[in-house]
Amino acid sequence: MPIDGKTIKGRGAQEYMANRFLKHSYGVVHWEGIDELNEEVGHTEYRIENAKSIVNPVNSPDLGFNWSINPYQGCEHGCSYCYARPTHEYWGYNASLDFERIVLVKRNAPELLEQKLRSKNWKPDQIVLSGMTDPYQPIERKERITRKLLEVMVRFRHPVGLITKNALVTRDIDLLQDLASENLVHVAISITTLNEDLRRLMEPRTSTGENRLRTVEGLSKAGIPVFVMVAPIIPSINDMEVPAILRSVADAGARGASFTVVRTNGAVKVVFENWLRAHFPDRANKVLAQIAHMHGGNVEDTRSGIRMKGEGAFAESIQRLFTVFRKRYFAGRSLPIVNTSAFHVPTEGQLDLFDKPDARKVL
Repeated sequence: MPIDGKTIKGRGAQEYMANRFLKHSYGVVHWEGIDELNEEVGHTEYRIENAKSIVNPVNSPDLGFNWSINPYQGCEHGCSYCYARPTHEYWGYNASLDFERIVLVKRNAPELLEQKLRSKNWKPDQIVLSGMTDPYQPIERKERITRKLLEVMVRFRHPVGLITKNALVTRDIDLLQDLASENLVHVAISITTLNEDLRRLMEPRTSTGENRLRTVEGLSKAGIPVFVMVAPIIPSINDMEVPAILRSVADAGARGASFTVVRTNGAVKVVFENWLRAHFPDRANKVLAQIAHMHGGNVEDTRSGIRMKGEGAFAESIQRLFTVFRKRYFAGRSLPIVNTSAFHVPTEGQLDLFDKPDARKVL
């Protein structure tokens, strides 16, 4: 729960949690000054991580891609429901405030990608940025790792997908237009709410809903195929917004839309419930009960084919609502089939494999 009963502004997590893999943990039990509290948890630390590989196989039947790249580990966006939170525990951090406050920066990602694409065994297949954390979170404005990865994709004419909820993606319209000219790119924009008060609580360090709509419009007008993900849908929190969101993104030029319902596995269960009770104490029990109803009586769900959409009366109601309004606003629209035939290995710009950045430096 919130420290000393005070909510932490600008963060999704409201507490320090123990790392399940460590015997000892740290945290705050009492803190007299709210200013001191905000100074501590409001600061984000960026650490350089010398990754050994960057192209990750995706073995989930629920996802429509086989490869992903995560230029950052941890995410300053701070969404309390984020399914990627437990991955931070493998790095020795916690899945709550550490996930938002300590972001690992993989500066050597572009070099590793080029190595992979130059491999004789590599066969072109769409690579998605990112499978876990947002490739356009705030530090990307400075580091430009995602842009450098796109530059590699352009040189190799390799298909790529982007998933983001940050308007910063429009910075790279020049590269995305180049890729789109040969059907080498899809961009998925996540829009969970158009209610700015809710957005500030639910996704505290993301672009506003209005800016995301402008992003969909700007990319679409530039000829870049845009898909919108209404994810996650949380009963009694944002499910009532589905018709308005679908209408707005269709008007902005999106070519399609999909959704997932919220599920809270592992440490996410505690982070999300504490967030819910801190900000919506009047309906927290109702929301948790409805989520559990969609997942076989549990707020956690690891069942392939079920976990993304849920089951039962609440899930079916959401599915029907989404289907009706998607048909109404997206009739005749679709994404182009991604092109893999343009891929080639350029002869210029060979890697210097001995030019490796130092590992785990603090920015």
